[in-house]
Amino acid sequence: MHSRPRIACFLATSGHSGVDRLAQNLLPGMAQAGYPVDLLKIGNHGPNLDPQRPDNLRVIEFNARHVYTALPELLRYLKRTRPEVLLTDKDRVNRTAILAHALGGAKFRLVVRSGTTVSANLASRSPLDRFIQRNSMRYLYRRADAILTPSRGSADDFAETIGTPRERITAVPSPIITPSFLRQLDQPLDHPWFRAGEPPVILGAGELCRRKDFTTLIRAFALLVDSHDCRLMILGKGRARERLEQEIRRLGLEDRVALPGFVATPYPYMKQASLFVLSSLWEGMGNVLVEAMAAGTPVVSTDCPSGPAELLGGLSADLLVPPGDAAAMARTMAGQLDNPLPKSELLGAVEAYRLENSVAGYLAAMGLPATTS
Repeated sequence: MHSRPRIACFLATSGHSGVDRLAQNLLPGMAQAGYPVDLLKIGNHGPNLDPQRPDNLRVIEFNARHVYTALPELLRYLKRTRPEVLLTDKDRVNRTAILAHALGGAKFRLVVRSGTTVSANLASRSPLDRFIQRNSMRYLYRRADAILTPSRGSADDFAETIGTPRERITAVPSPIITPSFLRQLDQPLDHPWFRAGEPPVILGAGELCRRKDFTTLIRAFALLVDSHDCRLMILGKGRARERLEQEIRRLGLEDRVALPGFVATPYPYMKQASLFVLSSLWEGMGNVLVEAMAAGTPVVSTDCPSGPAELLGGLSADLLVPPGDAAAMARTMAGQLDNPLPKSELLGAVEAYRLENSVAGYLAAMGLPATTS
């Protein structure tokens, strides 16, 4: 009897990033499909999986505290365990895995993932950093057996920016809508803004940083309150918090805008909000947009690279606004508060992001069948 192909996933995350959420859903999903799965992680880094995980999902924590210094342990693991596939995410981890693939004697299929819009990410770096990263990706990633992205737009961007043939890149929707997600939607929410009779709440969520551009959302909200009695809540933490608080004070919105910080389970907030807004300058996909739509909550998004246009472009209402355009965002927010898109349209647009559909897509991209049975 042949043993089932083993999937190894080498990841190093902050503990609260999009890759963390990807791993927390994808790895148990692949294990539930019958595959033995190993999470290889760096000390003091995420992702952190649920302790109640499937028996065939192992967590192997390396002694190294940095990605590059984990190379010897990664090589030993590959030689000893010989997985069928090694899946990695984020550039530094991808590069380390590519080096291990070249140095090690073990044969395995190397699948690397890039979860962002590369051109926008590079544009925020210094000229020297851009040169180094673009060329390292151009010449190293060609050694991978497959390159994955979360959207067609980010795949197109990767090909154009890095010079990789587009046919070598596969867009695979992330596993966002899980049984756990659906259960968490109905958790009780004890916040005075969501009590009966209170004004509608507009929600934003994500790291408080330049890329998320919550400044434009706050300015759009300042325009909106001239005609609508509502409130704005932005969940998340980050270095831009003080700047956002200054903007809130400048606009006199202290009683209408709240920054509660990081919330481990934001889904009840999404379900009970009247509107969710993605204000980003760029994304790889925009997972929070999918989560809000799966909660049945109307959405508005910037038409940023990449992903939102793929998700929202086929709907019956125009929900996309130019990045950084507070006036357009305020008008579109008002339209969805007054005449929200039907819940059935929102749910239909996110079917590809259900756990079973996404896991099947990842396994196919790895060259594996949807189940081992």
